[in-house]
Amino acid sequence: MNTPIIPQAMQLDWMSQFSDPAAWQSWFQSQMPAGPVAANPAGLEAALDPAVAAQLQNDYMQQFSALWQDLLASKAPALKDKRFNAPAWQSNALYSFNAAAYLLNARFLMAMADAVNAPAKVKQKIRFAVQQTVDAMSPANFLVTNPEAQQKIIETKGESLAKGLVHMIADMKKGRISQTDESAFEVGKNVATTEGAVVFENELFQLIQYKPLTKTVYERPLLLVPPCINKFYIMDLQPDNSLVRYAVEQGHSVFLVSWRNPDASMGHVTWDDYIEDGAIKAIQIVQEISGQERINALGFCVGGTIVAIALALLFARGENPVSSLTLLTALLDFSDTGVLDVFIDEEQVQKREQAIGRGGLMPGRDFAAAFSSLRPNDLVWNYVGSNYLKGESPPPFDLLYWNSDSTNLPGPMFCWYLRNMYLEDNLKVPGKVTVAGEPIDLGKINTPTFIYGSREDHIVPWAAAYASTNLLNPQKPGNNRFILGASGHIAGVINPPSKNKRSYWSNDKAVANADKWLATATEHPGSWWPEWSAFLARNAGKEVNAPRKYGNAKYKPSEPAPGRFVKAKAE
Repeated sequence: MNTPIIPQAMQLDWMSQFSDPAAWQSWFQSQMPAGPVAANPAGLEAALDPAVAAQLQNDYMQQFSALWQDLLASKAPALKDKRFNAPAWQSNALYSFNAAAYLLNARFLMAMADAVNAPAKVKQKIRFAVQQTVDAMSPANFLVTNPEAQQKIIETKGESLAKGLVHMIADMKKGRISQTDESAFEVGKNVATTEGAVVFENELFQLIQYKPLTKTVYERPLLLVPPCINKFYIMDLQPDNSLVRYAVEQGHSVFLVSWRNPDASMGHVTWDDYIEDGAIKAIQIVQEISGQERINALGFCVGGTIVAIALALLFARGENPVSSLTLLTALLDFSDTGVLDVFIDEEQVQKREQAIGRGGLMPGRDFAAAFSSLRPNDLVWNYVGSNYLKGESPPPFDLLYWNSDSTNLPGPMFCWYLRNMYLEDNLKVPGKVTVAGEPIDLGKINTPTFIYGSREDHIVPWAAAYASTNLLNPQKPGNNRFILGASGHIAGVINPPSKNKRSYWSNDKAVANADKWLATATEHPGSWWPEWSAFLARNAGKEVNAPRKYGNAKYKPSEPAPGRFVKAKAE
């Protein structure tokens, strides 16, 4: 998708074009995604109710006229947008008018997108394309129309401009925008610091065993499977917000899968490999080291999908390897994939399959760009303004450092996942997908399950996370416990009790519909982690003396945590 950037010196001329119906219809048509509507020259007229379009245009012209009258009267318009909060935007009537006119046009274009009569998926893509263009056109993004940046150049005698150019050139060499001071962090030094050791590795992952922090531990260990699309240390950022350390402090013997950051040598690896040689192998080794037939397993995001498939496969083979399962912001039912759906259609999937489906890598930078485009003002244009236009250095922030530490994926594995999960939504249908020679039926999983969703999650909509309750433990729905946390995909999960932030909702009634569940749920202040800790304790067995050594005679420690796999950068 292209998002053209219009020179901002011409912005007033661009705005005035919306008084001409042919002009704005032509522009809007250019934003339509590829498909039947865009291919038809009359597609826009057919997709828009003429009466609605006329009303929107009439409302627009009235508001623009009022804004123009305010400018002639030297009356500064209200700018209710954080991009224009600085006093400099009110220091000159033309600047404030320019910002206000931009906001008016943005509202008009988004209203036009919302008014399109089209299937939900097409409409979502139209809205996404228009939003990307609107966000890129903000006068805050360009030096010639950003009075705050211009004022800083004067105050610093040009130093801010020079620093901005240095930052921009450095980012061009990196191929991405800097969101934090990356020099402030080092994996294993001040992030991913929970003490432990690598006790196994193969082509796909290293298995880390963490040092106990209590004299006794629960006899059944806990295996954490993070997403392979990101580095594992989102679960072990700093000691005070580390989910890993919290679990260790609660008396659990914790093991963690540290996925390898694939290079060209892994371009042949498949989804079956990630299940059989990844998740299942990790489960088996934890069983051997702990001497326990059943363990507790947790999967986060894509890691949850991987763990669920691995367990369905093992249960189908007659094995019962887990005492409990935890899924954090994970998708099993892919009916609603949120805003990520704008990237998924048959054409796009086929392109990926042709390019890397038989071998190659899905570059981590592509993932980073896609996720940043979901929140462009916060993750792209905000840094264009501060880093480049104002010459400011981004402050250190561990979460954004992790966010920029991207990972690749093997092409065959990624393409299988893309088609079978996101495009065709096959996993929820018993026997529809086959993994390692076994038809997968999630209904075969029969174990107490803790399912967590985040209410403002734009990657895994919470109702989609809730849908897992209808797929797991079908014979014993009471085995499923769902917790809904505040905030988004990451911040909702990484919410330690010590911070005393946010809230969560619980409801012990087994309800098939997510909205009905929420309607009778109870909100609680603070972190949901203690709820999860209590769930684990009920399924972790008795307390025993904490192990004194890592691994066992067969699986010996090879290097200290966090291991070398997590330190490898995406090519």
